[in-house]
Amino acid sequence: MGKSSLFACVFVLFCSGTQLMGQDRYAVHYSYKPTDRYSLNRPLELVSEASLERRAKENSALDSTDIPVSEKYIAAIRGEVQEILYHSKWLNASLVAADSAAVEKIASLPFVSKVVYVGRGEKQHGQNGTLSYTGNDPIFAETPSETTFDFQNHILGIPEMHADGFNGEGIKIAVFDAGFLNTDAIGGLQHLFNENRVLATRDFVRPGSGDVFRTDTHGTGALSLLASFDPSRLIGGAYAASYVLCITEDVDSEYRIEEYNWVRAAEFADSLGVQVINSSLGYNLFDDPEMNYSREDLDGETAVISIGAGMAANKGILVVSSSGNEGNISWQTITVPADARGILAVGAINNRFSKAGFSSIGPSSDGRIKPELVAYGSGVTLWRQVEGTSFSSGTSFSAPQIAALAAGLWQANPEWTRAELKDRLIQSGSQAKNPDFELGYGVPNYLRALYGGEEGTLVDVPSRVYPNPLDDQELFVEFGQENSCQLTLYDLQGKMISSLRLDRPFLRDPYRVDMGTLIPGIYWLEVEDNSDAARMKLWKK
Repeated sequence: MGKSSLFACVFVLFCSGTQLMGQDRYAVHYSYKPTDRYSLNRPLELVSEASLERRAKENSALDSTDIPVSEKYIAAIRGEVQEILYHSKWLNASLVAADSAAVEKIASLPFVSKVVYVGRGEKQHGQNGTLSYTGNDPIFAETPSETTFDFQNHILGIPEMHADGFNGEGIKIAVFDAGFLNTDAIGGLQHLFNENRVLATRDFVRPGSGDVFRTDTHGTGALSLLASFDPSRLIGGAYAASYVLCITEDVDSEYRIEEYNWVRAAEFADSLGVQVINSSLGYNLFDDPEMNYSREDLDGETAVISIGAGMAANKGILVVSSSGNEGNISWQTITVPADARGILAVGAINNRFSKAGFSSIGPSSDGRIKPELVAYGSGVTLWRQVEGTSFSSGTSFSAPQIAALAAGLWQANPEWTRAELKDRLIQSGSQAKNPDFELGYGVPNYLRALYGGEEGTLVDVPSRVYPNPLDDQELFVEFGQENSCQLTLYDLQGKMISSLRLDRPFLRDPYRVDMGTLIPGIYWLEVEDNSDAARMKLWKK
């Protein structure tokens, strides 16, 4: 079969149902990558020193995917297309705007493997694609006293992480989203600008824009859960990290070009030495139904965005992705790139520690546990408006909490590889020994990850009560490996003040105790279950 005939098959596959008028957008994939200018022997021409240092720790050598697209190929197609949008070295492809005649000519070139239709040339409103958030979850803000940022941070052990001095400092985090409107004006994020912690910004949807702070607040909310520092409103888990902010999602339409945008952003982040990517995006349906994915496609090897996420992981980047918000509709399962291999897909729980109704479930089409982890996602406290914090729901806003936890753990253990960090987080899950397709391995925790065992086993972590000193009504108790314990409170003279039985829904989540009637003073607190006992001092302010 000749080259033009092969292209005709590809063209029909990707364009049926789409009337091409004028210039549309295509991905031109190349068959080879000749080393006509760059060489793996000159690595600093390809990536930054920080990227090389990360790869050295990961034992991940540079390869052909790190070499830019051949300039000879670019020159050969430049005269045929209306515009070259950008190139992807990982995918060995160029994104172009062109008409059908130009595309057919390009497809016949001997070094072109395929030309893929990826989007309309003109913008139109998207009806099918989704950002991974929702404002309509029935559990939204059900118990206001439990949907403060204290609650969402406590279940992950963020206060303990901060008390130990780990807040993401020295870690570079990239945030891929739809926009960061208001980020540069929100009080809780001003330290990022005052301390030069925004390392770079890039709009891959509108490459000529140069301003990521004037489009959509979805990324603002995700970033605030990572980076905010306002003790009275919201403290993000990784407020001292440095950030790279990238727009990859086009909120006006939904086409597969957004997957290519994501991969190009990952290349950009990799070149800067980014260690963690937070992606609060998910795809399954598009404005062109011919682009829609099926559940069988969720194998980590079909969707371009999932292939790119897996490549980022192989290069030593921890990719944290929202699992999707399809749990209440017919799709139900995860969206891409949550199916990618080597990453962490994150679902959402409510304030009862059950799966939030909207949170997408697994497994991947090849049977892997998805999502791997969950965090609080139903009525999350975050920043989106300048005026103050608000509540939003979705796996978009559970994923950044896990990314922040990962950043703090990596700061505490810089010798860990990406795989070791991922495994530690999974082993610290509240149901690590009994994972399922709704919550995965459960809710991770800083202390359990820090002191966790190997090969899937969990070891004892130090008993701890917090906050200590206690200046509010609720006390959290980290203790033991059973679902109930006996707590007894004594004064300093040894007189028993009270004794009560505590229960918790999930193994090794903190016990919660109402201390509202306790008068100020210093006390001894004893906890005991069938296997262990501990004694700790408590100060009530």
